[in-house]
Amino acid sequence: MEAVKKLPIGIEDFHKLRSEDFYYVDKTGLITELLHNWGEVNLFTRPRRFGKSLNMNMLKYFFSYGCDPALFDGLAIARETGLCEKYMGQFPVISVTLKGVDARSFEDARAALGTVIGNEALRFRFLLDSGRLSEEEKLRYRNLITIDRSGRQEFAMSEETLRGSLLLLSQLLCAHYRQKVILLIDEYDVPLDKAQHAGYYDEMVDLIRSLFGRALKTNSSIQFAVLTGCLRIAKESIFTGLNNFNVFSITNAQFDEYFGFSDQEVKDMLSCYGLEKQYDLIKEWYDGYCFGKTDVYCPWDVINYVNQLRFEPDAKPRAFWINTSGNAILRIFLQKMTMKTRRELERLVNGECVAKRVNEELTYRELYESIDNLWSVLFTTGYLTSRGECENGCRLLAIPNQEIRRIFTEQIFTWFQEEVRKDTPKLDAFCRAFQEGDAAAAEHQFNAWLRQTISIRDTGVRKNQKENFYHGVLLGLLSHREDWDLDSNAESGEGYSDIQIEIADEKIGIVIEVKYADDGNLENGCREALAQINGKNYADRLLQDGMTTVLKYGIACHRKRCLIRTDTG
Repeated sequence: MEAVKKLPIGIEDFHKLRSEDFYYVDKTGLITELLHNWGEVNLFTRPRRFGKSLNMNMLKYFFSYGCDPALFDGLAIARETGLCEKYMGQFPVISVTLKGVDARSFEDARAALGTVIGNEALRFRFLLDSGRLSEEEKLRYRNLITIDRSGRQEFAMSEETLRGSLLLLSQLLCAHYRQKVILLIDEYDVPLDKAQHAGYYDEMVDLIRSLFGRALKTNSSIQFAVLTGCLRIAKESIFTGLNNFNVFSITNAQFDEYFGFSDQEVKDMLSCYGLEKQYDLIKEWYDGYCFGKTDVYCPWDVINYVNQLRFEPDAKPRAFWINTSGNAILRIFLQKMTMKTRRELERLVNGECVAKRVNEELTYRELYESIDNLWSVLFTTGYLTSRGECENGCRLLAIPNQEIRRIFTEQIFTWFQEEVRKDTPKLDAFCRAFQEGDAAAAEHQFNAWLRQTISIRDTGVRKNQKENFYHGVLLGLLSHREDWDLDSNAESGEGYSDIQIEIADEKIGIVIEVKYADDGNLENGCREALAQINGKNYADRLLQDGMTTVLKYGIACHRKRCLIRTDTG
């Protein structure tokens, strides 16, 4: 029986992936497309976890001197024999990733950037013995690879040396090999993102502009360069004077199929692992992105979930993507939203589209200046996707899939709770109403809060998901009382009640069941909830724990309305 290939969780090393028999979705067509249509400087912008780094590493192995052709056996590029003969293994390649340039101060970030480039320069130590370089050129090379004597493993290049480091390294390699260099810069915009949050943006912009400008503008030692990032930073900010600059963003049709998995690629992977029955669920959760004219899945999610299913066939899908970011942009969006934006967000969460003008050329300084800019950022970073264009040039934006919908919902919960906790007296009164059996007071305040948050009314959402939304909101509000023993989905009697509370000092127990009234009949929903509490004896555990008074609440919700009824037992 043929062994099943391992799944490449987090592997961005193309050589390791191919030589150690990992499953690989063939994206080598990118090489063919690039060679047929390349410009001198090519920027690919895609959201995180869509295969940018692996593709860059693939380019490195294909073009670099000493390339092992076996790595590409059976792949699409291997069928392009003319291109392989002319380009495979025929270039010196400088390859750096800036994703680790993250620091709280400009000095530390500059040192980290110097370390990244210094480590790459160390790969070419043979330049010290090159017969084609002068002693002065060798001395300049030494300035790139000298380690700080403090032992911090930082490269002791001056700032001026750092600014010209990529230019110098490309010139030295070109002189040694008498062959132009290919320059690969992965995650070029990470240092700018970190600098914006840490307060040294101006200094980092100046440094990156100088570093890139010298390496990419009129550098006769470069064959071509490829950069990747999440955002397209305004040309005036970083890429000043680059007239040979091609940008391939998520709105471009060219190269659109090379980042992310196509529907057929996902079906092939599921077939390989005998998981064809999970196709609909994976499509619902991880598909829905549109790059150019191609619909794609998030590769990180698909690979992680397929790997989980191999060992847990009944595993539920979850938001793998959220673990790769702090979702700061979404939190800032929620903090800045107006009443109009809140209604638009509600439409998005409920499966609808909103029309927005997207600006793909922002600077990091501008990202958070206005809610209009934040719409553009949510689109370019993958929280929203395009469902088409309007005649006025606006894009129809939508939440791509269930995973991102879950991320939105969780962030909305967090934002809502933070807003509500600003008014402690109201929260105290709300909790006290439940403790005292005052259903009318609890209902009045709950309705007031529901008008402030995002309701779920999408007819495509299952009823239990809608109930979970209100359940979650209520749970967050009642958890204000840290002295209460609060339990969610607690096993009791003949089932699991939504919420159970024990107020030990008062010997008061509270059991709550939440229903969503699809037809808007809230009275019916409350009766159904109370009947379930009594019929399944949800109060039994509270009585067994010594609660002498048990308050039973049936809560029915519909959009932004609720009704609360109580039954004392």
